[in-house]
Amino acid sequence: MSAVPRIPLLIGGKLVQSKTTEWRDVINPATQEVVAQVPFATREELDLAVADSKRAFQTWRNTSQGARVRVMLNLQKLVRDNTAKLAELITIEHGKTLPDAEGEVGRGLEVIEHACAMATLQLGEYAENAATGIDVYTLVQPLGVCAGITAFNFPIMLPCFMFPIAVTAGNAFILKPSEQDPSSSLLLAQLALEAGLPPGVLNVVHGGPDMANAICDHPDIKALSFIGSTHVGTHIYRRASEAGKRCQAMMGAKNHSIVLPDADREAALNQLLGASFGAAGQRCMAISVAVLVGEARDWLPDFVERARKLKVSAGVDRGADLGPLVSPNARKRVEALIEQGTKEGAELVLDGRNIEVSGYAKGNFVGPTVFNNVTADMAIYKEEVFGPVLCVVGVDTLEEAVDFINRNPNGNGVSIFTQDGGAARYFQNNIDVGQVGINLPIPVPVAWFSFTGSRASKLGDLGPNGKQAVLFWTQTKTVTARWAAHHKEVNTTISMK
Repeated sequence: MSAVPRIPLLIGGKLVQSKTTEWRDVINPATQEVVAQVPFATREELDLAVADSKRAFQTWRNTSQGARVRVMLNLQKLVRDNTAKLAELITIEHGKTLPDAEGEVGRGLEVIEHACAMATLQLGEYAENAATGIDVYTLVQPLGVCAGITAFNFPIMLPCFMFPIAVTAGNAFILKPSEQDPSSSLLLAQLALEAGLPPGVLNVVHGGPDMANAICDHPDIKALSFIGSTHVGTHIYRRASEAGKRCQAMMGAKNHSIVLPDADREAALNQLLGASFGAAGQRCMAISVAVLVGEARDWLPDFVERARKLKVSAGVDRGADLGPLVSPNARKRVEALIEQGTKEGAELVLDGRNIEVSGYAKGNFVGPTVFNNVTADMAIYKEEVFGPVLCVVGVDTLEEAVDFINRNPNGNGVSIFTQDGGAARYFQNNIDVGQVGINLPIPVPVAWFSFTGSRASKLGDLGPNGKQAVLFWTQTKTVTARWAAHHKEVNTTISMK
């Protein structure tokens, strides 16, 4: 029996050891230590989980809104009490710093707290005497068994973007967390059961592409949420949609930040540093392109010196500003893109390759990296690097900056630093990106507003969180009813008589 712990499935309220023959090592990216093994569950195990959720749904959908909300009230307390443990698991398996991991848990908590308002979020509408003696009203009802497939970069926040709203609205849920860092996601699900979710309302299965495809194809899963890369998200959306499912896919990004010369220099540079290099750039909302306007281009040397001083270390080092990339393959890919950037003519003003971190010689570390004079035809601009690499573009005017960003196919997030209200208003009205930040770099909205990425960054009409999430995880049923006495003659017209 291996000394490395094997991560179980969660089915029917119980931790179940998979019968699969295929296991994947979960690696600490700072040390390359194998910290666990995760199963690639079988199709039969997915069928068992879905059947269990389908049974649980029949009772859960008829459970009172108050009872469902009280589970979320209990869950937010449990998550708050277990923040340190959840953050530690994130750091061990993902690599991000402990403060960043704790911040992630906090953003997940926002969604759980928002779900506590479901009694008012799930209200229908009522019109008395819409026609003579006829009332029309809507019911906002759960869909059934729903599912979520999450990326590695936020193993707590991304599941929270999905199941708290879904189950509080009355659905049952199947979660497939990333196979790269699944332990914190599993613990979160266990806390939800401890909070009072009945067995089967939330089940967890593990796996890779085959499991994702099986979830897309399963006839008893009614809706699917995905957060991850554009390539995978496009496949998931098409396959799930062809199988008749409601689907949302939040995908890749190339987020820009405009810096105008009237901006608060100290605030702009420091916030740009954090947004570009925090979590080693492994955020779909990371700022990976800085568009410096006019005299703001003169600020680049100062920015580079600040970036050079950022501390790169293992995530358990609370003094670290950024930790390792999630895997050796991720590091190789980022380093290959850096090399390609130099070959294509970008000016490499800060090179984070070959960085040495004392005590962690085997870690997947890449330090802050800055390219200047980047053009739109370069690979480092066209591709989502997903590493601590910032591309710098210089333009003369705000209008040029907006036009440049709007030509990029992605539309996840964008920001501007300025003290000019007119410039900010022009920017927010003319930029073609879903989430806009003004004097803050990563405009991820609070949980009671919807995540509104657009264009190539999103497939599906409705995003996570806020009102859109409630609409996504429910169906509206319109009832037209007449109970009063009415004429008994034949009516062959469309009029309600």
